[in-house]
Amino acid sequence: MQIEIIVSTPCRAWLTDLPDAVAIGQQTVAAVLRQAGLTGTVIEVGVTLTDDVEMRRLNRDYRQSDKATNVLSFLGDSGDGPAHGGPLLLGDIVLAHGVVGAEARTQGKSLHDHYCHLLVHGTLHLLGMDHMDENEAQTMEAREVAILADMSISDPYDLPGQRLSLDVK
Repeated sequence: MQIEIIVSTPCRAWLTDLPDAVAIGQQTVAAVLRQAGLTGTVIEVGVTLTDDVEMRRLNRDYRQSDKATNVLSFLGDSGDGPAHGGPLLLGDIVLAHGVVGAEARTQGKSLHDHYCHLLVHGTLHLLGMDHMDENEAQTMEAREVAILADMSISDPYDLPGQRLSLDVK
């Protein structure tokens, strides 16, 4: 499997607060794709590290929710369309700097760990997983926890006295 992960940083604050954000993003998304067992194909994923203003616009335009959110995933090629000879464009993941940073502080996590968690979560959405009902949510959360454990990142859902809510679609 050949993987191309393109991380763009229109919000430079990401690189101020997490200087290795591009490399971390590429490594994290690649780890999820490898764990998913995708083989024999060329896969491309885009990651955009943006600010809260742009994320609010995207969330409003695509989800009809007029607020910034932490992460959004946008599906690319479905794999069942006409062959085009290029890579499978799995999709794009967009993260909002202010929201992600505030959540990390509130939850007592490092920005690195929360960033990795949201990348894993967003990539699993690109792979077809969702959390619209309790069974789906439990399955997706278990997969996230396992992938993050392989990366030496603790369970992001293990928050004393609270249940983590990801407003992601």
